[in-house]
Amino acid sequence: MRNSLSGFGFILGLSLIVSTLIGVGVFYKIKSGENVLSVTGSAKKAVVSDQVKWSLSVSRIAKVATLKSGYEQIARDTEVVKKFLKDNGVLDTEVTISPVYMEQNYDQQYVSQEDKSYTLRQSIDIDSADVVKIEALAKNTGSVINQGVVMSVNSLQFYYSKLAEERVALLADAVKDAKARAAELANSNGQKVGSLKSASSGVVQVLSKGSTEVSDYGSYDTSKIDKDIMVTVRVSFSLR
Repeated sequence: MRNSLSGFGFILGLSLIVSTLIGVGVFYKIKSGENVLSVTGSAKKAVVSDQVKWSLSVSRIAKVATLKSGYEQIARDTEVVKKFLKDNGVLDTEVTISPVYMEQNYDQQYVSQEDKSYTLRQSIDIDSADVVKIEALAKNTGSVINQGVVMSVNSLQFYYSKLAEERVALLADAVKDAKARAAELANSNGQKVGSLKSASSGVVQVLSKGSTEVSDYGSYDTSKIDKDIMVTVRVSFSLR
């Protein structure tokens, strides 16, 4: 009986030793396979918008019997706006005039067909590289209003036309930033950064200067002339 127990104990002990060695081997392989450090890098650049879009419209309300005169009035209003723009240095090639849009006013439910009214609206869009001039002009439309023109003005939209080129340069800077971060982390563990294993770029963020309101899907703020372009990258380096 004693010999049987001794044999069982030997087998059990051997099994534990083998299991431990197998466990250590698996752990080592996993650590070896994970000898890669992944970090995020970013880069930002301040730019000034070089393109502006300005949308405005003129409108008139007319009944069925006065539609013809309503269209004539819209045409005169549009000419007033065109002259205002031309007198202030806006080129004809920078102006797009859409066809007149007519919409029935449905707030008048219980009136005869003859008494129903319609809103006639014509949109005028300005797309210019002279950002400063258009911004100043948008603040000085009083001379048009004073001529009896019913004009609605939308907010200006500011864009940066060299975004694609800037993105390429910023991606390179973001990778450098990621490598610097990786080096600091590796040094703290007594290792060094090796070769680049993989890299993926995040979305581009075009923000108002100083803003931190980023989006997972990317953002493009058009409300301000001064902007910050920011890109991020996810980079993996080998360690040695």
